[in-house]
Amino acid sequence: MPLLESITSPADLRELTADELSTLAGEIRTFLIRNVSRTGGHLGPNLGVVELTIALHRVFDSPRDPIIFDTGHQSYVHKLLTGRQELFASLRQSGGLSGYPSRAESDHDWVENSHASTSLSWAEGMAKAFRLRGEDRTVVPVIGDGALTGGMVWEALNNIAVQDDLKLIIVVNDNGRSYTPTVGGIATQLSGLGKQLSAIRTDRRYERLLRRIKEMVRATPVIGAMVYGLLHGFKMGVKDVLAPQGMFSDLGLKYLGPIDGHDCGALELALHQAKGFGGPVLVHCITQKGRGFKAAEEHEADRFHAVGRIDEVTGEPLGDPGVRTWTDAFGAELARIGATDDRVVAVTAAMLHPTGLDTFARHFPDRVFDVGIAEQHAVTSAAGMAAGGMHPVVAVYATFLNRAFDQVLMDVGLHRLGVTLVLDRAGVTGPDGPSHDGMWDLSLLGLVPGLRLAAPRDETRLAEALRLAVTIDDGPTALRYSKEALPDPIPAVGQRDGVDILMTSPAPRVLLVGYGQLCGTAIEVGQRLEQQGIGVTVVDPVWALPVSPALLRLVAEHDLVATIEDNGVVGGLGARVALEAASAGLGTPVRAFGIPQDFLPQGSRRELLQAVGLTAQQIAREVIETFTQQVLSPARERLRG
Repeated sequence: MPLLESITSPADLRELTADELSTLAGEIRTFLIRNVSRTGGHLGPNLGVVELTIALHRVFDSPRDPIIFDTGHQSYVHKLLTGRQELFASLRQSGGLSGYPSRAESDHDWVENSHASTSLSWAEGMAKAFRLRGEDRTVVPVIGDGALTGGMVWEALNNIAVQDDLKLIIVVNDNGRSYTPTVGGIATQLSGLGKQLSAIRTDRRYERLLRRIKEMVRATPVIGAMVYGLLHGFKMGVKDVLAPQGMFSDLGLKYLGPIDGHDCGALELALHQAKGFGGPVLVHCITQKGRGFKAAEEHEADRFHAVGRIDEVTGEPLGDPGVRTWTDAFGAELARIGATDDRVVAVTAAMLHPTGLDTFARHFPDRVFDVGIAEQHAVTSAAGMAAGGMHPVVAVYATFLNRAFDQVLMDVGLHRLGVTLVLDRAGVTGPDGPSHDGMWDLSLLGLVPGLRLAAPRDETRLAEALRLAVTIDDGPTALRYSKEALPDPIPAVGQRDGVDILMTSPAPRVLLVGYGQLCGTAIEVGQRLEQQGIGVTVVDPVWALPVSPALLRLVAEHDLVATIEDNGVVGGLGARVALEAASAGLGTPVRAFGIPQDFLPQGSRRELLQAVGLTAQQIAREVIETFTQQVLSPARERLRG
């Protein structure tokens, strides 16, 4: 790939001819398919923005002109063009190249924006700062892949549109998965006329002439206002026929497009025109997700949005296809529930397939609602459906629930409505880095009065918890689980008023409380303690919130409690057990094991759990040390006394 290898910085792109740019685009696609097939990552979105990213770096001076990708998973080509080609073999691996923009990697990465719909707010703030500092710089947010469905975008647009001296170019990457479906051959039909209209509309003289005409017509006695209204209506009608820009022109925002997002020449012309305008402009580009990858072009492109290891020719997944995940189990069980309970409806925020709701959608298409990247709306809409007599199940990634906490608290919790939140990718997820680790949800949801939360340890408990959750109509319920393969079933050896006993030994002195998939770790810890002669009881509360009286009675019967969870240790389930125990007047010390309150680097789940001390060996060692210091040593001192 001689051309790609010759690109060490964006400046190198400006020396290439049109033919060389076409060759470079082909080399980039070959490079991406070959590398992402081996590491996994977001393949489809990046194949669609090759020419667009090349054009951006030829027209704008990055990093002086910030380019902000929303969402950040479409930044792979940007990374290639800014000197990071040699790192791609380490993509999304521990110590390697991030799957999102990373300020630690390059000055060209301004924002680590892997949560969608934030780029316009970032860009508006940056552009205001540059204006206040007297710096002639242009900010370029690139927004696509559904991010325009997020409410923050429209809040930002509302502010951008009234600042006509803000040097900000909004590039809409419309790949058919954005705010509107791709419209056939509109880019081709408008390519000639569109270029001419764009050149006129972004000329400041055009704006001055329009203002002068408006003033003259309005000043005409008697009929001025009427004539102006007719002319304005005619103008808007013509513009809406020529280009789908109505919503943006209504905001007062200058619009260019649609532009063929795979035509470097057309893209550069539009971007130069937009840059020359000197104020906020929206450039609408039509691209094809998965372009250049035969498997993506011949099948549904979203299938290759994010991939694991795949065959670089056929696109077929590599590895064991028979492994069932928590997501698979949830999707199948919800469909079974839906067959017998027509009150159950499903809600997702642009994550129908990743959360497993596609199974429910196939059986009950009229009872599933994809609201786009709008988690706040998803939760409050669910509250409305619950108030209307349905039982909504809102399935989101645990990390994305952060955005809808106020809605869970005030719209669902305060109104004591029966809404079930299903949190996929809970706990440490790994390769996607800190923005995707689901380590905040338990700390947040624990603040909601009346919320019931289950962290099932295996598929059987998941099915039982989900079936119970959809019958609870006097308050919110939540279920959380990881993105990993389902563990082997972990049967209970006994039960105490709803608390499952997973392991017990004679004369138990240490109570180990496991949550979710870490129940298996808790059993391993128990076995290690037994080998050291320390009696244990290992339990799974199943329903972690509220803390059950039965669990508190078990706390009182032991000399030390250790809780093990896949969540931030601050405000987590262990902290809640300690608080409830103290409130009940129990003196039993509680040691909480969880994730340190920090942003974790990327890596595999196994690597990260080991790094934060959540392995059976590390936990057992610390429990033994705590038991010795806080239980045995004081007991010996009392005997001496």
